[in-house]
Amino acid sequence: MAVRAGATPSSREEAAALLRDAHSVRIVGGGTKLGWGRPCEAELELSTARLAALREHNEGDLTAILEAGLPLARAQEAFAASGQMLALDPPEGSATIGGVLATGDTGPLRHRYGAARDLAVGVTVALSDGTVAKAGGKVIKNVAGYDLTKLFAASFGTLGLILEVAVRLHPRPERTATALLESDDRDALAAAASAAAHARIELQSLDVRWSGGQGAVLARAAGAAPRAPAEAAAAALGRGAELVEDDEALWAAQPTGQRSSDGAVVRVSAVQTALPAVLGAAARLDAALVGRAALGVSWMRFEDHSEEDAAAAIEELRRELAPAACVVLDAPVAVREALDPWGPIDPPAREVMRRVKERFDPSGTCNPGLFP
Repeated sequence: MAVRAGATPSSREEAAALLRDAHSVRIVGGGTKLGWGRPCEAELELSTARLAALREHNEGDLTAILEAGLPLARAQEAFAASGQMLALDPPEGSATIGGVLATGDTGPLRHRYGAARDLAVGVTVALSDGTVAKAGGKVIKNVAGYDLTKLFAASFGTLGLILEVAVRLHPRPERTATALLESDDRDALAAAASAAAHARIELQSLDVRWSGGQGAVLARAAGAAPRAPAEAAAAALGRGAELVEDDEALWAAQPTGQRSSDGAVVRVSAVQTALPAVLGAAARLDAALVGRAALGVSWMRFEDHSEEDAAAAIEELRRELAPAACVVLDAPVAVREALDPWGPIDPPAREVMRRVKERFDPSGTCNPGLFP
C-alpha cells in the first residue's frame, strides 16, 4: 500500500479542491480499517482529522449534523449529556462517523435501530471533480433529492469523500436487562435465537456467540422497566435461560469479537434461517463467532490458525455457505494475498457497481483498487 503524500483539509472547499487536483486519493478517517479491502495505492492520503466538528445538535428534534472526521465516541459523549445517543456501537471508539458510514460498520444495536445507512438522514460529499453535493437533510421527513446517503453507505470511500452526515438520535435507555441461554448444542442455540426473534418482544439487541465448543444467545431489553421484557425473552429462549440485570460485561465482548489484531476476521452475510449452518461451519473450522441472530450477519475469527490454514478455511467457508457473502475484514498480509477479500460477486451486481463508480468517480480518483 503506497501513498506518497498526505493532506489534512480544514474545510469542505479545501477537501473538494484536493480531490479535484489529485490523480489518486486514499481517504482516511480514524485509520481503524485501513487494512480492509484490496491494497489501495494513491499519490495522496486525505485525512478528515480536521473536519471533526459537531456542527449541530437539535435536542428537541433528536437530530444532529456531524463532520465526517468526528470520532464516534466523542459525539456519543455530547449526546449522552442530553440523555440521547446515536444508536451505533461498532468496536472501535476512535472510528469516525464518516468511516463508520463509509464501511457500514455496526454493533449489537443494529438489531433494533438498523445500520448506519438507516440512521443517516442526509449527507454532504465531495466528488472527484471538485463538486460538493448534498442530499437529504437534518429533518427526518425530508426525502427530497437523490439518495446519496444510502449510496455512499458501505461504499468504502470509492465514490467520493463524505464531508458531513446528518443523523437521527434516540433517547438513551435508563436501564437494561438480558436473557442469557448458554449451551454446547448449536442446534438448540439456533432454535432459541429464532424463537426470541419471532417472539412479540421489543428487544434492543439479540446476539449469538460461539467459541471452543460453547455458545450463547443474548437477548437484551432496554428502557425504564426492562425486567419484564427480559423475562419474556428468557421464556422464549426456553429451559436453562437466566436473567442478568447487571449485563454490561456480557455485551462488551460482542462488538470486540468482530475484530482481531493478529488473526483473520470474516463477515458472513446470510439469512436468519442459515444460523444453524453458520454455527456448524464455525465449529468445524475452529472459528470463534459473534453475530446478530435475527439479521443473519455474523463475524468469524480465525485466530489459532497459521496464515495458510486461515486462507484455506476461508475458502472452504465460502464454498460451504454459498450464496452467503463472506468478506474478509481484518487479516494478516499473507491471507490477503492468498485470496480476494471480497469473494465472488455475481456479474450483474458487478456491472451495477461499475456503472455507479463511473457515474460518481469516472476518473477513478477515490480509493483506487480497494473495491471489487
